[in-house]
Amino acid sequence: MTIKAVAKFCSVAAIALLVVAALGPADWAPRTPLGWQFDHFAGYFAITALVCFAWPRPFVVGVALMTFAALLEGLQAFTPDRSSNLVAVFCSIGGVLAAALLAELFIRAQRRRTD
Repeated sequence: MTIKAVAKFCSVAAIALLVVAALGPADWAPRTPLGWQFDHFAGYFAITALVCFAWPRPFVVGVALMTFAALLEGLQAFTPDRSSNLVAVFCSIGGVLAAALLAELFIRAQRRRTD
């Protein structure tokens, strides 16, 4: 099994865990002492970096995960112990955007180095 196949499996698993943490009971979501804003940014940054490693199309991955982050946050309005928050959407989108732009930078640098 190649590293790309493992990364693809892990990225799908991470997104599935994200859905469970976002739409499950509030105490299922892992939290750090740094605040929920940092948790949203760092979590989406890490997931986006993993997905961009598995599927090296950062702009496509970025748009898809930004839409997904906004959709998940909106769906939290329908859960009994959570509410949707626009600031959380922006923190999540910021993490996705930062990771996607960084991945695009690395991909372009590597292409330029190999050419």
